[in-house]
Parts: sequence; structure tokens; C-alpha cells
Amino acid sequence: MEKALVLGASGGIGYALVRELNNRGVDVVAFARGKEKLHDLYQHESRVTIFSGDVLVEKEVLEAANGVDVIFHAVSFPYQDWDKKHPLCMEILVRVAKIQQAKIALVDNIYAYGRQSKAEVNEDAKKEPHTKKGKIRLAMEQTLKRNNVPYLIVHLPDLYGPNAESTLLHETLKNVIQNKAANFVGDLKVAREFIYTFDGAQAVVELASRKDTYNQCWNIPSAHPITGEEIIEILRKELGYKKSIRIVSKKMIFFLGMFQPFMREMVEMMYLTEDPVILSGKKYEAKIGHLPRTTYREGIMKTINWMNKEV
Repeated sequence: MEKALVLGASGGIGYALVRELNNRGVDVVAFARGKEKLHDLYQHESRVTIFSGDVLVEKEVLEAANGVDVIFHAVSFPYQDWDKKHPLCMEILVRVAKIQQAKIALVDNIYAYGRQSKAEVNEDAKKEPHTKKGKIRLAMEQTLKRNNVPYLIVHLPDLYGPNAESTLLHETLKNVIQNKAANFVGDLKVAREFIYTFDGAQAVVELASRKDTYNQCWNIPSAHPITGEEIIEILRKELGYKKSIRIVSKKMIFFLGMFQPFMREMVEMMYLTEDPVILSGKKYEAKIGHLPRTTYREGIMKTINWMNKEV
């Protein structure tokens, strides 16, 4: 891979992908709508070309994809727009990849798996999503599989890390750095997975750099599941944080949803805070090697350092 296009380069995982590709000596086109933010993120990166555009405008994506080997799909839309924008975005991406003879790497979440009974979910697990958003993500996978384009589908848990603002842990950390009472979404005692964005990006780029990894699904787990109580203990120990933590429950989300479209769409995904999907990384470890696993203490502190610089 000599040149790559990252769609959604101004987001958390998009930023980590651009940095990982750049570190490997790959020329990168960083694509997103906000030119100013792209400039802030990449103005000092000599191998990064900034392209301000709309992923739903095919001619702009086609222009940005000129000469690239791999297109990384790291695009995020507001929950309330998923049903209209994600299918269109995927159709455009497939057409562009065919014209440019490029491969596609879809950076996916865990929604398509739906509820799972296994302690750890591998890539062979049957996908029967029961939520609207899970069905949309599964449809995106199916669009890739039925088209004659080399693809990767890489499932990651909930994200956290530098520049990853639209995440559950960011909701907690943004108040912590201001020394205010913080919110935590979900049960504090339930162990869930949160993956540091740079770990996820390293694994995705490694898969995209190989020839024998395409036309497959891959699961990339976090360092290990962790409870909210353990996360708060890290914050108390490392930062001396002493403020209270407010638990954001499903009932609270439902109430807020009566007034806020995003929260209304969030309700159906709250099952993941009660009955988490825990990914197995055995396939990656068997075929590729050790998974990148930053400890939560190190990842959280690096994230907070980034946030403090941005304030």
C-alpha cells in the first residue's frame, strides 16, 4: 500500500488511521467536510493531503480517491441520519472503488452482531441484529460482500482516544478534565470493552497492508473488558479526581429522548451497557500476531492530555 484515502479523517478513528498510515510511510488523503479541522490536525504532516469534501457527493470522493490503493471507511453520521446516509455512502464508495480499482477497509462497530450468548464473539458468530442501527450496519456489510470489490470488515468495540469526541467515554472525561461531576453511561459494575483508537488503527492498517486478509471479517478486541468502577478508580488515582459520578441509565436516556433526537436514537443501543458484546481476537492473533493493547491507564491519560491541549 503506497497511497490511501481515509474518509472521516477528522473523527477519532479516522485521525488514528491517518497517523498510523503516515507513520508507516504511506501517502494519505485525509477526507472530511471540515477544512479548518483537517488543517488543524494535519498541517504539519508532509505525507498527508487535505481534501475537504462530502462523502455523499460521488464526484468529490472519486477525485479524492485518484491513485489510492485502499479506501478506509471511517465515516460517522448522526444516529438520526443513519437510515438515509449510510446506505448511500456505501453505494458511492463501492462505485468509486471499482472505478479506481481500490480496496475497501470498513471500520465497523459491534452493532451488526446483535445480542450474543457467547462469552467471546468470534467472526463466525451469526449476525441477527435486533436494532435498527444494527440492521443498517449489517446491510452495509452485505453491500460490500455482494460487489466485486476486495474488502475488509473490521469490528471494533466502543472507542476512546485523542480526538474521539463522539464516544461514551468522552462523555465522562470531558467533565473530569474540568473537575466537574461527570456522567457515566450504563451500569458501573458491568464489564465492557473500550478500545484505544490508536490500537484499533494499528490493527486495521496491518490487515489492510496484507494480501491474504481481504474478503473477510475481523474482530479487534480491547485490552480487556473493564467496569465503570475500574475506570473511575483510574481517574481518582491518576488525577486525584474526587467529584461525584452520575449514572446515565436507560430510563434517563429515554426521558431525554423526548426532547433530543440523538438521545431518542440512543435508547435502543443501551442493551450493550447491560449485556455487552465482547470480541474474540483469536483469529487475528493466529494469523497476524499480537494484538496492539494499550493499557486503560495509559490510554486514558493520553486521551486526557490531548483533551487538555484542546481546551
